[in-house]
Amino acid sequence: MNSLSLLAPAKLNLFLHVTGRRADGYHELQTLFQLLDYGDRLRFESREDSVISLHVKHVKDTHRGSALPIEDNLILCAASEIARLAGCKKGVSVTLEKRLPVGGGLGGGSSNAAAGLLALNELWGLGLSVDDLCRIGVGLGADVPVFVRGHSAWGEGIGEILEPAALPEQWYLVMTPPCEVSTAAVFNDENLTRNSAKIRIADFLAGRCRNDCEPVTRRLYPAVDEALTWLGRFGEARMSGTGASVFIPLADEAAGKKILAGLPAGWNGFTAKGVERMKHVREN
Repeated sequence: MNSLSLLAPAKLNLFLHVTGRRADGYHELQTLFQLLDYGDRLRFESREDSVISLHVKHVKDTHRGSALPIEDNLILCAASEIARLAGCKKGVSVTLEKRLPVGGGLGGGSSNAAAGLLALNELWGLGLSVDDLCRIGVGLGADVPVFVRGHSAWGEGIGEILEPAALPEQWYLVMTPPCEVSTAAVFNDENLTRNSAKIRIADFLAGRCRNDCEPVTRRLYPAVDEALTWLGRFGEARMSGTGASVFIPLADEAAGKKILAGLPAGWNGFTAKGVERMKHVREN
């Protein structure tokens, strides 16, 4: 095998509680990750010359010309790190079809990194376990392990302590206004709630949960506030993670397409189905 294609799925944070702050500055969280059957697509072609390259094709650009930074791209970071740790001298050419918005809170960068770890472990014949890949992944981003494991999950710690979750089958509408949210700005804001009590899955199912980052994000980014207000006319609108993207559950896909037809100019969105476990799309 010398080539491989994968879907790098989006995720939603169905809730997000900030339960504390560690001495190293990282925040302790509780969240529920819902993986979606929609995301970026990546193609990996192994090469023998040790060169690692990335070509990006923007299928949808929600930010009107905003370029995806290449220098610190997590796909390249993942490829370089797994090659270094495994002592692998091979290279890879990666083509990324970018569908997910930058700064949307849908986990696009983390999902891309996880796809890179999974693909290169197979292409290069490294024989690393999923646990090995997760240990590499968490050094790239707290959300990377959930994508490596490919299972919707209850998350704690900084998001890396995962317990697989069986969630009801559900359609979602996800929309993004034309802005990028800085995770650092949200988590560093003095008004962020950092002492939420921990909850159990029964509390989530009873609706006793929220996104602690939402009030700060709405204040710092008026476009997100506007998006939540607009989408709230059609259901219980929530924010995913600390990003600009907001979502509602749907009765079915057709209901979402009706809402998407009336999106304000400059906003983008999609409908997707929640999945319990990802079956990565692969093509040799």
